[in-house]
Amino acid sequence: MGASNDEWGIPAINMTKKKRENLGIALEIDGLEKKLSQCRRDLEAVNSRLCGAELSPEARRSLEKEKNSLMNKASNYEKELKLFRQENQKNMLLSVAIFILLALIYAYWTM
Repeated sequence: MGASNDEWGIPAINMTKKKRENLGIALEIDGLEKKLSQCRRDLEAVNSRLCGAELSPEARRSLEKEKNSLMNKASNYEKELKLFRQENQKNMLLSVAIFILLALIYAYWTM
């Protein structure tokens, strides 16, 4: 329950790097942001149920368990998002460096 799943139910952390690259970092980030948002909404709903009504001890335990599970999921999504954003930043910097290199080569050859 700790890691997000892709469309085939395979944990995203265990996905091969090649698979992730084929999917695209931006799409991965978008997907994780949607999952994190849904997880936070679910957590809000559980919190409101915990605070709003008189619950039996069994129902309260069940909701507390669900709350802990959602908090763990949200934490894992945040960690994955942080890693993907770092990877995205590295890719962007590499792209800029390649562009500058090509621009310098072009400028040198046209002079």
